Amino acid sequence: MKLPVIKHLTQFIEDNDEDFVVETIETLEALTEVPSLKDEELDVIGELISNMYGALEVNKMIKEGTPKKEALNMFMQRVLGSIDK
Repeated sequence: MKLPVIKHLTQFIEDNDEDFVVETIETLEALTEVPSLKDEELDVIGELISNMYGALEVNKMIKEGTPKKEALNMFMQRVLGSIDK
């Protein structure tokens, strides 16, 4: 996951609607079923999907009243904490 991408997607959600991101995730997930995709292509799609899910999670924290910067930091700390384990 990349914080700048999640930050950008979070801003996109604020400016537009989270439904755009949800529908994009669904589209990308459907693409992963294409049998001719190479591993590298699947990795890129997977990275995009994980960043979008991250942005949705950050957006949820913001809706619950967490300031944007704090929500982004909390999310990344949680991600990094799960990687260390």
